[in-house]
Amino acid sequence: MMGLGMPELLIIILIIVILFGSRKIPELAKGLGQGIRNFKEGMHGEETPKIEARKEESK
Repeated sequence: MMGLGMPELLIIILIIVILFGSRKIPELAKGLGQGIRNFKEGMHGEETPKIEARKEESK
């Protein structure tokens, strides 16, 4: 199996910068981080208490 070395990673990063532009990359990273965080919270069942707390606050 072939591994990814430094030259390959640099080429991938260069292609991403060309496709999305340097201004859009932080927004993409933020969205990816939030998605991963939400997924982990969902896997641990931490989302349910937050929803119940919000329902009680709105009453």
